[in-house]
Amino acid sequence: MSGHSTYVPKSAVGRWFESRLPVMGLLHSSFVVFPNPRNLNYFWTFGGILSFMLVAQIVTGVVLAMHYTPHADMAFNSVEHIMRDVNYGWLIRYLHANGASMFFIAVYIHIFRGFYYGSYKAPREILWILGVIIFLLMMATAFMGYVLPWGQMSYWGATVITNLFSAIPLVGETVVSYLWGGFSVANPTLNRFFSLHYLLPFMIAGVVVLHIWALHVPGSNNPSGVEKQTEKDTLPFHPYFTVKDGLALVVFIMFFSWFAFYIPNYLGHADNYIMADPSVTPAHIVPEWYFLPYYAILRAVPDKLLGVIAMFSSIAVLAFLPWLDTSRVKSATYRPLYRQFFWVFAIVCVLLGWLGAKPPEGGYVIAARILTAYYFAHFLIILPLLGLFETPRRLPGSIAEAVLGKQGSANAMASGAAAAPNTKG
Repeated sequence: MSGHSTYVPKSAVGRWFESRLPVMGLLHSSFVVFPNPRNLNYFWTFGGILSFMLVAQIVTGVVLAMHYTPHADMAFNSVEHIMRDVNYGWLIRYLHANGASMFFIAVYIHIFRGFYYGSYKAPREILWILGVIIFLLMMATAFMGYVLPWGQMSYWGATVITNLFSAIPLVGETVVSYLWGGFSVANPTLNRFFSLHYLLPFMIAGVVVLHIWALHVPGSNNPSGVEKQTEKDTLPFHPYFTVKDGLALVVFIMFFSWFAFYIPNYLGHADNYIMADPSVTPAHIVPEWYFLPYYAILRAVPDKLLGVIAMFSSIAVLAFLPWLDTSRVKSATYRPLYRQFFWVFAIVCVLLGWLGAKPPEGGYVIAARILTAYYFAHFLIILPLLGLFETPRRLPGSIAEAVLGKQGSANAMASGAAAAPNTKG
């Protein structure tokens, strides 16, 4: 839970406000004195980076919405107007467009850190499930945002992806018609996607609040996977982790800025600078890079309905990870066999992303099917069996022992006991 707040307002107005709405005390207990495991590494800074990116995307998105026209005949030209005529419009758009990619880079690192260190295990199951919900909302938001420029790839990407819902028995055609607002991707579709793209980030922000709340109940996991037991295992959030998060954020912003200023179109597609034309189909329709692994899974299955089920199942399975991994040990640091399978799984995900960008033919399809089978086998077969047969290494007795070593931890505990006042009679 949050650390005990020692916040005392200095002014009479502050004390009056705090006695009626203790917002500052809540922030102080949650983000200043909140006890964090002392052994957190830089992989734990991506939560703060993601919070920054969410705010950046909302701010730049609101500014873009002031100049964007959600109409099929004017959307493409309104984007060009933003780029050419609006003061610093080019900068706002490049920050927003590349910000989506930066958001997904950070979230994938955040997710794989959770895989490696077992951050989904008890007592953090709800925290993990909320994270999966945020991920799904991010994907929906990004997909709808990609449609808004109304270029060739926007139009045909929307056509291909929305058509997938027609595979659902009985209600599929109705769902597609509702998404389209008619009988094809057209102006009503664009209006629907613009409305949802504007709304969903605020929904994400709401779930992020729940995510942080769920985090502050058990506290953060840590590289050793051992729960904190005494004050020697923790450090206050400020200044120790605010400085660490701040440094990581500055480095990430430099990386982000390099893309936005020097290679702003590197992660985009050239066809999206051509106005949408329903009569001309692009030679190769591909989604944004962060959707490519799931696109490869979709195309790996020859049946349309089963492909859609496989694609959505590849994300839904993440929500069941706390129960699929049967090992009692959290961190891969102490699970040598799991660590090997983790890296194989990471390579499989990268290869699926590579295959998602290739044409669905020949050896590419065969490779995608093999890797798709392994993807699901990792969750449904390998993880449950590893918990039964793997022999983990000995866990440290505490976080302090993991940091200082067994002897150093004992000395720290002894010095702490010696410094404590004698309360015996």
